[in-house]
Amino acid sequence: MTDSAGGRFADYGRPRRVDGGLKARSTRGAIGRSWWSRRFLEVLESFALGTRLTRGRSYARAGQVVRLDVAPGEVTAVVQGSRAEPYQVRVALPVFPPALWSRIEEQLAGQAFFSARLLAGDLPGELEELFAEAGAPLFPTGVADLRQRCSCPDFAVPCKHLAATFYLLAEAFDADPFELLHWRGRSRAELLDRLRALRGSGGSSTVDEVAAATVDRPVDAGAEAAPAGAARALAGLTPAPLAETVDRFWVPPVPLPDRPPTLATGPDLLLRQLGAPAPAIGGPGLVERLRRAYRQLGR
Repeated sequence: MTDSAGGRFADYGRPRRVDGGLKARSTRGAIGRSWWSRRFLEVLESFALGTRLTRGRSYARAGQVVRLDVAPGEVTAVVQGSRAEPYQVRVALPVFPPALWSRIEEQLAGQAFFSARLLAGDLPGELEELFAEAGAPLFPTGVADLRQRCSCPDFAVPCKHLAATFYLLAEAFDADPFELLHWRGRSRAELLDRLRALRGSGGSSTVDEVAAATVDRPVDAGAEAAPAGAARALAGLTPAPLAETVDRFWVPPVPLPDRPPTLATGPDLLLRQLGAPAPAIGGPGLVERLRRAYRQLGR
């Protein structure tokens, strides 16, 4: 009865056209530009959904997602299918408890280099490690971590409407990585306020200056992504004459961390770089199986 097997739900016809729907910026190939959005999509692609994945990506690119909202523990979307009434989609993910967020924030505030990158709109790779070390992975590790629901008549989960939502959500994370943290229970404003308080007067100016470049904006997967990382932090700066800054030339713009950033990577780095193999040799499902095997061997 599934559409991947040519069952009854594949016979509804083409989806109804949507005016003003959210369209994926990617028009071909893979969706997701940042490492965190690609990491999130690895979970979806590990489901080995076949044509459901393909049709969900087509829905995302055609603008069939009418609305997408991110809230703590819940992503909701409205997706237009072939029926007159759009489908209601919900994807739930447990939020992290306040005590865990407090530990993460203390570590971020203690390393100005990492917190400055985060506040500039760039998720440092070490952030994933911090959550993993705390026993709470930042990203879903499998389909069981997500509670998915769609009002469409297709009983299979995830359906193409859920798949389209995942793709648009990944692009929303590209445009604003704070949305990923918001889904896990910490909004942009809450995180920035907490970091300011922890860093105190000695570090608040650096945090505020960098945070000023990350203004609140609604999730709009069809809009152009704002500059991220160093590009955002440096935007609008006016260079000073060299004679006025030569004595500070070798001084870092933000305090360096007590422990330099590590280049250590997980055993699945090569899998992230290569992408999914062809369907004939296992497809995306093979990537997830190899990743688990590599991690087990790494222990």
